[in-house]
Amino acid sequence: MNIPNSTNQPITVELKNGTSITGNLLSCSPTMNLSLKNVKLQQQFQDPSLLNYINIRGNQIRQIILPDQLNIDSILTKCATNNKIKGHGAGPAAAAGGGATGGGNIRKPFKPKSQQGRRSRPI
Repeated sequence: MNIPNSTNQPITVELKNGTSITGNLLSCSPTMNLSLKNVKLQQQFQDPSLLNYINIRGNQIRQIILPDQLNIDSILTKCATNNKIKGHGAGPAAAAGGGATGGGNIRKPFKPKSQQGRRSRPI
């Protein structure tokens, strides 16, 4: 889920390896890649380090802790209204001529003529 209203909001990201990252969100991609600025990086068994910028790959994220003042309900309703199905598109069913049911030209499996009427002969 892309969260456009939460840019420049402080968030905390926990990675799969246990690292905790706190910073201000710059951008979020559809694959959940994050860019943060003014970052505090807390690795396990190490002192925290401060960074200006960091990019986080989306498949390494375990959880994202969003700020309390962010109104999640309004963001989810906006996403739900934007993602409604607007009609039947051109997909495999439309290419077969069947519309939504897909019952267009159905083909039988191919059998070579040499095997169609052939019977096994005793040797």
